[in-house]
Amino acid sequence: MADEYGSDFITIVDEDGTEYELEVLSTLEYNGCTYLAVTPANLEETEEVEVSVLKSVDEDGESILCAIEDEAELEAVYSLIMDSLYEEDEEDE
Repeated sequence: MADEYGSDFITIVDEDGTEYELEVLSTLEYNGCTYLAVTPANLEETEEVEVSVLKSVDEDGESILCAIEDEAELEAVYSLIMDSLYEEDEEDE
């Protein structure tokens, strides 16, 4: 289904000014917060896909993405996102 609409890509900049292009695999609203499942956009065919989950946080009126510090929160969100992604894959079959 994602191929019908195209992939979403974002560019983030870390504290050192290094830019990273990420592909957004899924977005989830959970407990009043927004979470994104992302993977590096420029993966080679042979590279293993590594999914990261980032949390969108408002800081000084600007939305920023940050790592999830709380282990229980990360596990809950990761599980929900993975269930959603697998559900989408099953619908495509």
